[in-house]
Amino acid sequence: MKKQAVILAAGKGTRMGDLTTNIPKPLIEINGKPFISYIIDNLVKAGYERIAFIVGYKKEQIISYLEREYSELEKIIIPQDNPQGTGQAVGLVQQYFYGNFLVIGGDHIISPNDITGLNFEDNFNYVSALNHPEPQHFGVLKVKGEVLVGIEEKPAHPSSNLINISLYKFTPEIFAALKRINLSPRGEYEITDAITLLASQKKVRVRPLQDYFIDLGKKEDLPVVEKQVRQYF
Repeated sequence: MKKQAVILAAGKGTRMGDLTTNIPKPLIEINGKPFISYIIDNLVKAGYERIAFIVGYKKEQIISYLEREYSELEKIIIPQDNPQGTGQAVGLVQQYFYGNFLVIGGDHIISPNDITGLNFEDNFNYVSALNHPEPQHFGVLKVKGEVLVGIEEKPAHPSSNLINISLYKFTPEIFAALKRINLSPRGEYEITDAITLLASQKKVRVRPLQDYFIDLGKKEDLPVVEKQVRQYF
């Protein structure tokens, strides 16, 4: 079976300010290449042959770029025209995917080593984690050994320094979990709510990153991101 992955690339990227007025966030150039190209290239290096793209804001530009620069790649383009969160986005791939699959955020570059570090073949779901000095600003992972117990969103007193960085490996069980969750207080279907359901059944493991993590969060991050990309590419 081909290794398959999803890149979540539908968001507007409002924290990028005027940089996303005319282009979608995944196409912001970093050292002469669109940010999304680094994500795709690392997935391909890690052996992923079939990639779905969840697109929304200015999707025509992303589609045109993919068709031009990645004509040989097996692509599935899935519009998320009325976005209601990451849970909704992942649910959209059910009709296209069979078996296990990877999910990665469109604003994160993860190394091929860490992508392959997630066990694609077994029957567990995986959440990738990053050791962070200020975990209280993020989704904090409560773990027992390698098993995920739960996720605390921006807790005042974090139970660990491990934060969720939106690199997941899922089994098809995620789709049933997604059907059971409700809209969050901010009006979105949160993928973390579905993960929490699976964690209650001891079906989720946590794997800390071993290599680099490049996060294009806001406009002010650009100099750091460009420096990191020069270092690793």
